[in-house]
Amino acid sequence: MRNKNLVLNRIQKKPIVWDAFFNKNSEHKPLVVFCHGYKGFKDWGPWNLVAEEFKKANLFFVKFNFSHNGGTVENPIDFPDLEAFAENNYSKELNDLDAILNYLLSQENEFLKEIDTNNITLIGHSRGGGISIIKASTDTRIKKIITWASVCDFSKRTATIGDLHKWKKDGVKYVLNGRTKQQMPHNYQFYEDFKAHENQLNIKLASESIKVPQLIIHTSNDPSVDFNEAETLHTWNNKSHLIKIEDSNHVFDGKHPWNDSELPKALETVVLESIFFIKSA
Repeated sequence: MRNKNLVLNRIQKKPIVWDAFFNKNSEHKPLVVFCHGYKGFKDWGPWNLVAEEFKKANLFFVKFNFSHNGGTVENPIDFPDLEAFAENNYSKELNDLDAILNYLLSQENEFLKEIDTNNITLIGHSRGGGISIIKASTDTRIKKIITWASVCDFSKRTATIGDLHKWKKDGVKYVLNGRTKQQMPHNYQFYEDFKAHENQLNIKLASESIKVPQLIIHTSNDPSVDFNEAETLHTWNNKSHLIKIEDSNHVFDGKHPWNDSELPKALETVVLESIFFIKSA
């Protein structure tokens, strides 16, 4: 089954739009939850093809939009709601991930009988990798963690959004989205929230406390997140496994829109390695 644009409504919080890809056979399947990255969304580029590959492997694959990623229930692709984007922060993303996990494992989920609730893997791309690492370090429901081109440090990215004094004075900073040409706003609350939860949002501390198997996949010449960030993550957990992908981009040769019916070779390798990791003992 391919269930698109399901909506998790929440009291006094923005809804979460999500997809579920799985074979409907009443078999308990490992649950895989995918977290997109900065300026990302669940339907970016070849992510639907990625989901199909996990489905073919008889896994229950979920991808979702973070509630403040800039999408809406009516239009979950791209960034029609820049006001929401401006109010996003790492804490909201962690709360969103917790909310989707809680729902998927609850009796409210009509697909619960298809899920092995004791076999849960998080996959995070880029910034979503950092969110996934932090979540896996504190949530005992998570049994495996996979990162694709993950960042290793939120603090340096938070500070480089702009001059702090001017940011505080103006209340907002803008970052150009090169693809959509939108000026993407970051309200100063982003920095305030990070400082208020700086210890909780420390990826190094989270990585060092992870007790479950961890797979790190990164391309050698990533133009957005340098490969040394993957090496750093690897050093923080001596039980982790690092796979280097040669000569591809930050999304393993994916792009948006993706009009091909097949995955790019680099991303196909990433998916196959991830499925093998999930299915291995």
